[in-house]
Order: sequence, then structure tokens, then C-alpha cells
Amino acid sequence: MNIYVSNLSFNVKDEDLKEFFAPYGEVTSVRIINDKVTGKSRGFGFVEMSDEAASKKAIEELNDAVVDGRNIKVVEAKPKEERSFRGGGNSGGGGYKKSRW
Repeated sequence: MNIYVSNLSFNVKDEDLKEFFAPYGEVTSVRIINDKVTGKSRGFGFVEMSDEAASKKAIEELNDAVVDGRNIKVVEAKPKEERSFRGGGNSGGGGYKKSRW
């Protein structure tokens, strides 16, 4: 099961999150999401666990737990939605326009 964890301190690393969930069962992957430009944590991430019952127990017990001074939010991750192509149309690019004067 994929678990969404938010309100993480910017100091929490992947390894820290894995250690926090490990007592509940096998953690198959952990990924804290980082900003593409700065490389710093965005304050949320995902934990994947192999056992569904263990995942549900971890969600129940770790939601609102304090990690590095912050109350984290832990919920089952929702599937990523497909993004539709929003191209086309004339939505005002930044094109060059000649002056009429």
C-alpha cells in the first residue's frame, strides 16, 4: 500500500521516514518529494509497505504523531490522476506585437 505523509519537517530524510514506519512492517520504498529548483524538501512524501494490514495500522497509529517537532498527517495515498493535455487555443502567449503608432 502506498501511504502519503505530509507536514514533514524539512530536516526529515528518506532514511528517517523509513525508520519511523519500519516497526509496523516491511517498508518497500520511501520518497520525500524535493523541489526541482532548490533541491530542498517540499514537506511531504510517500511510504510504500508490502503488507496492507500493517500499512493500515501504521496509518492509524502514526497519523498526527510528532516527528521532529511537527504533527505529521498520514493517509492512504490516492492514485495519481491522469493529466489531460491542455494545449491549443490562443491563451495569450508572450508574442511580439508591433506598436500601432
